[in-house]
Amino acid sequence: MEANWTDPILFFIYSVAKPIASALILIFMLEVIAGPAGRGLRSFVVVGSALWTFVINGIAGLGWSILDDRERYRMLKYLYLSPSDFLTVMLGRAAARIGVGAMGAVITLVVGVVALGVPFDWNRVDFPLLVAAMALGLINVTAIGVAIAAICIQMRQEAWNYPDAFAGALFLVSGAVFPIAVLPHPVQVVALLNPLSWWMAGVREALFPAGPSSIGGASSLYASLTGRMQPGAGEIVLALLVTGAIVTLTAVLAFQASERRAKDRGLLDETTGS
Repeated sequence: MEANWTDPILFFIYSVAKPIASALILIFMLEVIAGPAGRGLRSFVVVGSALWTFVINGIAGLGWSILDDRERYRMLKYLYLSPSDFLTVMLGRAAARIGVGAMGAVITLVVGVVALGVPFDWNRVDFPLLVAAMALGLINVTAIGVAIAAICIQMRQEAWNYPDAFAGALFLVSGAVFPIAVLPHPVQVVALLNPLSWWMAGVREALFPAGPSSIGGASSLYASLTGRMQPGAGEIVLALLVTGAIVTLTAVLAFQASERRAKDRGLLDETTGS
């Protein structure tokens, strides 16, 4: 169903081509703007592009799942009446979409190392940090997706654009393809409170320890507050835990409140139209 019942090979090609094309576009822009000096940032861009496939599939995907089931397939009311907990059903849908994102992310990283010459050394990978950052990061992605789903339950059919819009706003404050140090300090405050920023910083630190940091930097707010150029592994994991706990708790409470309101007002079995 997540593949829209298409041919498996066609779905695989689409799922892989989209993140790879996005990464290649960014790499090309980097080459044009920075020239040879920008090649040291290739690992930064490739990792950010790979991880962003999780964000699109996990965050936007949950909102689209609500709208798909209510507006297109008109099955949301039957899913709600099934024996399974409604939030559990939504988390299952999120897991399927995150699996699709994982496939695109891995292939993007492989293309970056093999075809684009991104320097990579297995012996320097910090596997404990990588596992911790990915586990906590995917929980946060799912939690934000649950919050978006809670909003989409309350909206009309025009809400198809909301998940993409929210993911685009997060793109600015997550350090996906540029360090957050280039942003104004008030915006950097938002970025430091965003668990996705720490997730991407943790994965970059684990895979490419010598690469540039998306959190720190000479002109960053982080450096001004702490006196250090970039956070260490322990600090990244702690920040992920704290920001993630706040986001997850808020998302679950928002979803439960939205579910109660939708049930009271008949939004679960209503096709809204435009």
